Amino acid sequence: MANRIQIFDTTLRDGEQVPGCQLNTKEKIEVAKGLEELGVDVIEAGFPASSPGDFNSVVEISQAVSNPIICALTRAVTMDINLAAQALKYAKRKRIHTGIGSSDIHIQHKLKSTREKVLEQGVAAVKYARKYVDDVEFYAEDAGRADIDFLSKMVESVIDAGATVINIPDTTGYTLPNSFGERINHLMNNVPNIDKAIISVHCHNDLGLATANSIAGLQNGARQVEVTLNGIGERAGNTSLEEVVMILKSHPYLNLETGIDTKRIIPMSKMVSRLMRMPVQPNKAIVGKNAFAHSSGIHQDGFLKHRENYEIIDPADVGAGGSEIILTARSGRAALRHKLDDLGYIYAKNEMEPIYMKFLELADKKKRIDEKDLESLVNGLKMVS
Repeated sequence: MANRIQIFDTTLRDGEQVPGCQLNTKEKIEVAKGLEELGVDVIEAGFPASSPGDFNSVVEISQAVSNPIICALTRAVTMDINLAAQALKYAKRKRIHTGIGSSDIHIQHKLKSTREKVLEQGVAAVKYARKYVDDVEFYAEDAGRADIDFLSKMVESVIDAGATVINIPDTTGYTLPNSFGERINHLMNNVPNIDKAIISVHCHNDLGLATANSIAGLQNGARQVEVTLNGIGERAGNTSLEEVVMILKSHPYLNLETGIDTKRIIPMSKMVSRLMRMPVQPNKAIVGKNAFAHSSGIHQDGFLKHRENYEIIDPADVGAGGSEIILTARSGRAALRHKLDDLGYIYAKNEMEPIYMKFLELADKKKRIDEKDLESLVNGLKMVS
């Protein structure tokens, strides 16, 4: 039986921190309902202490969805935890997500504190949050750069205090996959009470390694992954939900699975892009408009012979309409014949050569040839003959 990976979606919290992409409460509820249909396990609905709007959004989302756990973020501060508990009042399943910095960089230069004081504050926050809820997640901020022995001590201490999930974030996106995986492996094998909590990974994409680091974490024992749709988020973004889910689905030998309805990935990607007014880059894995488009002649020929020559994912599996053959000056005869066949123009092999030569002349003038261009080309040749 495959190991079940919990999908913790933070599109509405970390994802919404993208400048200019803030959502109102109505829009957040629309996204939350979509995430519920998608099958995510946890929705991080917001940071209630950050603003009255965020507080209200957590309240409303808690009432709007039933199946996922609703999570509210806090600092390791009593006031934050009080507000999170109030905002989660109506949630059917609730989680408080509290934590503090774990690296010496954060402890010295952000918190202006010491390891001992930070550890004491983290433990106190978990104990206080447990007075409100049974499910408390603790984040050890900047764990990717923390001293591994101190991080291990922190993890052990907050589990003893009642934490049920331990979030190991690569906050700055600095860590390499092998070292991040080793970090998770170290915690799994050196923290005595680690079996009493779930390890979660929360990776950022500053060096383009968020997804790779998250997968490395899962391979080494983490059983929750924190993600956003389209990989949106602070600075260069967060781990992309669609990438992690489809990596696990495409590599069944990893023996890891999620509860995501993958056919809803593209619709949800489009919803988030529309509501946040944040276009998805065309070459974005899984959800970009070019993810299943083929324009090179060699690739088009191979794809037309057998889809799996150049596609490892069936577009239907993620809710895409299908693969697309793009006609350009790099396209070959096979692609041109395929497009002409689709339009109802059937030609013998020897008839294709003059059509292909004319096509190349046209393609050198235009970046992309559409159906109207092909019809004009074919009709023009008929008139000449």
